[in-house]
Amino acid sequence: MMKDTSRVMVRTDGDLIYVICNKEDQQKKVISKMCTDTCILEHYEEWDKGDDMKWILTFRVLDEYEKQMELN
Repeated sequence: MMKDTSRVMVRTDGDLIYVICNKEDQQKKVISKMCTDTCILEHYEEWDKGDDMKWILTFRVLDEYEKQMELN
């Protein structure tokens, strides 16, 4: 029986969002969808090796003081 590797696992903790990817190519899709004006990629970690390898992406939701100001 094959494992379903098309899904990602998501967990939140305050202003942090943790996304665990099962495939390396999932990272690009997750990063492009998650990175916005109010959310940034804060940390990247490779976990385990071989067939069980996972990629842990940590995003941080910015508060009003951290958001980039728009200049006129």
